[in-house]
Amino acid sequence: MAIETSGLVKTFGGNRAVDDLDLAVPAGTVYGVLGPNGAGKTTAVRMLATLLRPDGGQARVFGHDVVREADAVRGRVSLTGQYASVDEDMTGVENLILLGRLLGHGKAAARARAEQLLDAFGLTEAAGRQVKHYSGGMRRRVDIAASILNTPDLLFLDEPTTGLDPRARSQVWDIVRIVVAHGTTVLLTTQYLDEADHLASRIAVIDHGKVIAEGTPGQLKSSIGSGSVHVRLREAHQREQAEQVIASALATTVVLEADPVALTARLTAGQDAVAAEQAARALSELAAAGIVVDEFSLGQPSLDEVFLALT
Repeated sequence: MAIETSGLVKTFGGNRAVDDLDLAVPAGTVYGVLGPNGAGKTTAVRMLATLLRPDGGQARVFGHDVVREADAVRGRVSLTGQYASVDEDMTGVENLILLGRLLGHGKAAARARAEQLLDAFGLTEAAGRQVKHYSGGMRRRVDIAASILNTPDLLFLDEPTTGLDPRARSQVWDIVRIVVAHGTTVLLTTQYLDEADHLASRIAVIDHGKVIAEGTPGQLKSSIGSGSVHVRLREAHQREQAEQVIASALATTVVLEADPVALTARLTAGQDAVAAEQAARALSELAAAGIVVDEFSLGQPSLDEVFLALT
């Protein structure tokens, strides 16, 4: 295990930010930690990275106690926080050379490593520009590059794509996959459920400082039902009628999505064997009622549905 915690606690005044947290993170994987704002994700990361002292319980990183063997832990981990911590008045390459020198590299080795990482992260053309002129995605890539100047055994990524556009998020995802392919374990905290679904092999859902569910994305999805029927209509004014038709055909509750033409019906665990048949019947009945359907799909519940059901 890269990380093992047992009954981990952190309080701030009367607020119990982390409350008997138990985690077991296998080495060489991406482990996702999901939770709403204030769930205790960042506080847990800061304790595991030795930046905060726990008030109770135990935590080990590669077998080292985070309190008694903090120096040994720091030698094996790196942390990228929620906000880029690079110097905006320096260029991208200057930032990485400075940090490389602080980490003990000679001048030539620090420059070579900086140039290697900038090239790997698609930042060679921007290397000589001040970071203040970088986009949010470029700053985040430089920040992650700084975290792996010395390849860590464990990399903490605390909400690394917050505020980034879809293209920049995808670039960060590619970087995470490369890092893990080279043997680093990644603990990823995020509020983006699709991000955890794409990257994490296991996920812990945290609420009020506790783990309320844990498993692979597939296990978490199956825990709240065997599948979901997703429907998008051509006309928003037909949604109320469509809701009645689907509820009758599937004998289940239909959820009206924020999108005014979208509906979702979650199937219960006992409906696995007949899910496709029921879904086909619902589609046929929608057509018979004159309701025009643009999209219709049957699949596992999404992590969004899992998250809302659990929290």
